[in-house]
Amino acid sequence: MSIPFIDLKAQYRQVEDAVKKGIDGVLEHGAYVMGPEIRELESRLSSFSAVRHAVGCASGTDALIMALMALEVGPGDAVFTTPFTFMATAESIAILGATPVFVDVDPVTFNIDPDDLRRKIREIKDGQSELTPKGVIAVDLFGQPADYDRIEPLAHNNGLFLIVDAAQSFGATYKGKPVCSFGDMACTSFFPAKPLGCYGDGGMVFAQNDELHKLLVSVRVHGMGEEKYENVRLGINGRLDSMQAAVLLAKFEVFPDEIEKRQQAADRYNELLGDIADLTVPVVAEGNTSVWAQYSLLARDAEHREELMGKLKAADIPSVIYYPKPLHLQKAFANLGYSEGSFPVCEDVASRIFSLPMHPYLKAEDQETIAQVLKG
Repeated sequence: MSIPFIDLKAQYRQVEDAVKKGIDGVLEHGAYVMGPEIRELESRLSSFSAVRHAVGCASGTDALIMALMALEVGPGDAVFTTPFTFMATAESIAILGATPVFVDVDPVTFNIDPDDLRRKIREIKDGQSELTPKGVIAVDLFGQPADYDRIEPLAHNNGLFLIVDAAQSFGATYKGKPVCSFGDMACTSFFPAKPLGCYGDGGMVFAQNDELHKLLVSVRVHGMGEEKYENVRLGINGRLDSMQAAVLLAKFEVFPDEIEKRQQAADRYNELLGDIADLTVPVVAEGNTSVWAQYSLLARDAEHREELMGKLKAADIPSVIYYPKPLHLQKAFANLGYSEGSFPVCEDVASRIFSLPMHPYLKAEDQETIAQVLKG
């Protein structure tokens, strides 16, 4: 492709020496699993996120599962979340035997709608449901924080926990504070395509509470107690390996600069594309920042999207749909009883949205080319 969707090669040229030095260090000390790099990474990222504790793990999915296990989520529990996200968010709830209860999204930010969340909580609490409301997982879609001023008190006032799914938003801020400082816990992913990504799978859970931190550390390694072969609860094999931590430490050095470059690329897109008829550019809520994990546009309708993506394809420019089928319509969740029309805003957005190339090393001339193709 003449214009890469995500340019990890350009990034590697910036961090090559530091990455190789970090990996060589792991090869020298030989502690390939839970080596000293893990503790250093946890310390640096917890400080960056303004939280007391960080627990590195094997993936963003494991981060969610570990957080839910630490909160003792299980059969009969209802956990409220959005259907407009990657499978892992709701899958982590269901895999523990709990029930995802979906909530529609805001038509501008595409994040969970606090008004609909209030309605759904009331329906479960006041209705005839056999489920017990347990918690909320709010997703920061495409790198933009959800509305935590409304979501956090709504959850806590109803006796529910709040987990921030920051898989796409690590490095973003909400009202001047890091996104991972919100909620009872926050989870992120270090999948290579994320704003801060490793060269494999990786994740992290953030928590202020000391007791939750102890539980997360235990759950991460098979429910381990004080001794290596003492198992005091059920857990998982959720460890982050030392080489991935070394890669992340190297990449973290350039991460603040990359966030700025992502914002510059997003601003340039907005300027270039803002006057195209029937095309809606993304809007970040006032007082917040996004890390622009994706730059996603709304076409007029499905046919218009197909036309625009066809133009891009003909010009050898990649574009992707995140996400073409909402979770409530996926076969894996057919047992929940949802159908088309259950979440009209989510379904409308899914029918019109598409994403353009976005990364810190995106050239201005490439963005101008993309804009010309869309306008043409």
